[in-house]
Amino acid sequence: MKKLLPLPPSRGFVFRGGELVVPSGTEWARIEEGMPEDAVRADFNPAETECLRVPLLDKSASIPCFSIPKDAGLPDGWQSIPLRTLISYSGTEASVIPFLFRACHIMQWLPVSTFCGSCGSRNGFHQSELARVCPACGRVEYPRVSPAIIVRITNKNDQILLAHDSKFTENIYSLVAGFCEAGERLEDTVEREVFEEVGVGVKNIRYIASQSWPFPNSLMVGFAADHSGGEILCDGVEIEDARWFSRDNLPLLPGHGSISRFIIEQWRAG
Repeated sequence: MKKLLPLPPSRGFVFRGGELVVPSGTEWARIEEGMPEDAVRADFNPAETECLRVPLLDKSASIPCFSIPKDAGLPDGWQSIPLRTLISYSGTEASVIPFLFRACHIMQWLPVSTFCGSCGSRNGFHQSELARVCPACGRVEYPRVSPAIIVRITNKNDQILLAHDSKFTENIYSLVAGFCEAGERLEDTVEREVFEEVGVGVKNIRYIASQSWPFPNSLMVGFAADHSGGEILCDGVEIEDARWFSRDNLPLLPGHGSISRFIIEQWRAG
């Protein structure tokens, strides 16, 4: 993947929750170029628009980013694109994708970090770090990252366990996933979430890969594990259905570019 080239100072990105806001009819090649900052300032209500220059991870440059409320309407001539739909570009030379995910995560953090969580004073910005700092009590707040696991479970028959979550599109099946609790190792999260959601035990837990998942602030950590016992029993709340599948009868899967699809395809390739 090629390195993201800093945009001109006059161009940046606009976010509405987990959506990227662009001029109507914008195609992918134009998204990489950013949005004209003067057009953003002219078309969007400044009272509802947060602005922050988001630094690249290597701090070699920063790019102006704007955030509007999740329920805000869009001016004529603008449209929104769910960032999830851009995930399929993440394995290509679309070098801007990692930055878009980073910026989306940070811009969703801005409105929820306006006030100090300790004393209630209005926060300012840290002078040298990407953080909020309270001028009254000195509390520092960084963008929140919520770790979550996602796990491929296979059995002795070389079948994979896939589940349909109540939030998924109809007929889509994916891997079991869940958030890490305070004080919990990621391996413990795998065991707990698998048992809670589908009722089976796992062993031989091993790390595969990770993916930033800014919807709104997660880091997905991918694992593989072997079935150690128990029959599938869905929790009936999050998981509506779960089954064992072989390579020749897989259901509809998550889109390419997602860590779940990557882990499934790794197993399918054998």
